[in-house]
Amino acid sequence: MTKLIIIGAGLAGLSAAISACKEKNNEVILISTMPSERAQSVMAEGGINGALNTKGENDSVEEHFNDTMNAGLHLANPNAVKSLTYHAPQIIKDLASYGTMFNRDDNENIDLRNFGGQKKKRTAFAKSSSGKQIMTSLIQKVRKYEIQGLIKRYTSHKFLKIIKNESDACIGCVVINTQNQELIPIFGDSVIISTGGMHGLFTNTTGSLDNTGIVTSELFTSGIPIANGEFIQFHPTTMKFSKKHLLISEAARGEGGRLFSYKNGKKWYFMEEKYPEMGNLMPRDVISREIWNILNEDDSIDNVYLDLTELPEEILENNLFEIIDDCETFFNINPKKEPIPIIPGIHYFMGGIKVDEYHRTEIKGLYAAGECACQYHGANRLGGNSLLGAVFGGIVSCKTALKDRNNNQNSSETNPKELLEIKEQINQLKKRSRKNPIPTLKNELSNILENSLDIVRNEETLEKGLNDLNNFIDTKVEDNYDSTSGIYENINFKNQCLLAKALIESAIARKESRGAHTRSDFPETNDKDYKKTTIARYNGKSIDIHFEEIPKLRE
Repeated sequence: MTKLIIIGAGLAGLSAAISACKEKNNEVILISTMPSERAQSVMAEGGINGALNTKGENDSVEEHFNDTMNAGLHLANPNAVKSLTYHAPQIIKDLASYGTMFNRDDNENIDLRNFGGQKKKRTAFAKSSSGKQIMTSLIQKVRKYEIQGLIKRYTSHKFLKIIKNESDACIGCVVINTQNQELIPIFGDSVIISTGGMHGLFTNTTGSLDNTGIVTSELFTSGIPIANGEFIQFHPTTMKFSKKHLLISEAARGEGGRLFSYKNGKKWYFMEEKYPEMGNLMPRDVISREIWNILNEDDSIDNVYLDLTELPEEILENNLFEIIDDCETFFNINPKKEPIPIIPGIHYFMGGIKVDEYHRTEIKGLYAAGECACQYHGANRLGGNSLLGAVFGGIVSCKTALKDRNNNQNSSETNPKELLEIKEQINQLKKRSRKNPIPTLKNELSNILENSLDIVRNEETLEKGLNDLNNFIDTKVEDNYDSTSGIYENINFKNQCLLAKALIESAIARKESRGAHTRSDFPETNDKDYKKTTIARYNGKSIDIHFEEIPKLRE
């Protein structure tokens, strides 16, 4: 029997678990901080892409492939993207068979709508709560496997460290029970990381702050490289809400919503004027950059708005109900009658753990899928491809792990060296002299990152951010222990700072503008030097940045 350990129970994690259980003689250990119902995947609104071609537009998987590669400015592995887009229609059909309540057209076909960066209708949706509907269907399927004893869940547990054998292959991990602080070694044949993006490093984000990036940061400081960390997607339509941002889904523009600002007292539909072919459906990086330019370069313009008032009542109620409800509930705005004031906010991390086409990391037996991995999206993610990439990534990582089969020979060991190392680290932590509260430090780290990694960057702001971060680590983070925070936060906060440093150093190294990475001092795209993948690697003392060639498309 093959034992598969999955860290994270969102779309990628559940997809991997289901894929494993479809085959005989597999056992799954599913580890997550919270139940799947609270995973960030539930928050996704817009839909999932697949060239079903039911709208008479002659759509195809080839066009989906081209749109994905073009949106990502050709930084994604074309072989991985080809496989993603080829399997997308069947994935949507499978999700429907699991019980996902997609909207249907008059012919009972899964309905499709326009989404940013795509000229054809290929985004399947469930009103504006697509993530919740897809997750619900996967959760129900996973529960059936749990009842059969094929999946064992560990909720309220957090990943601390992978366990390696004498050959440096991953044979398990150490986790901590957040309810009693018990450290637990768990052994298996393979480990799949599916812990989401690095949203917890920021506050101007639509993502769940429970997606802390801690797992990615621990793997990074253990020597596993991060790829394309500088490519951080800002969603153009968000609203500032408490300590984060509320997403106004791209579905609103897909259904006909229009962006405008007031110029000389009149409505100025700037996207339609500057980009007459696609207008408000341009890729997210383009729209976010235009909004940034408007707000930062024209002193007479204070706000940008999303206008839904011209949309039919039927569209608003049937396809955009959740957006209407959120605006009315949290902001006392009725989008049926008044425009929505919006600002761009961080929404997705194209970069992450470096994996190959089949989701292998550099450590044998260790895989990564979903937003935590650098796969499919290149320099800018196409709207509607995040749910697709998570589901497909989970499936591929599982199949690869089962194919590789680590054949773990050390599963009977009860006290691996990694467990002993963590216990010693905890003992040393409690002897530290600095007593800075970690929540305060987190806010300071977020401020440094947000000031340096804005929509538009330059050498001055990036170098200032790097200097501020180095000083922050030296004067406040080193030798710090906050007894009012948990062991988990204390162990990992410096790792988070080093991951943040890798993001800034990656942005400094890429001296061009491409996709979600815009340099005002290097405004042109430089294919000769930078049509490559950025690799950040930590050697225990410093971070090395280099660039790797992108694989050629196989015929």
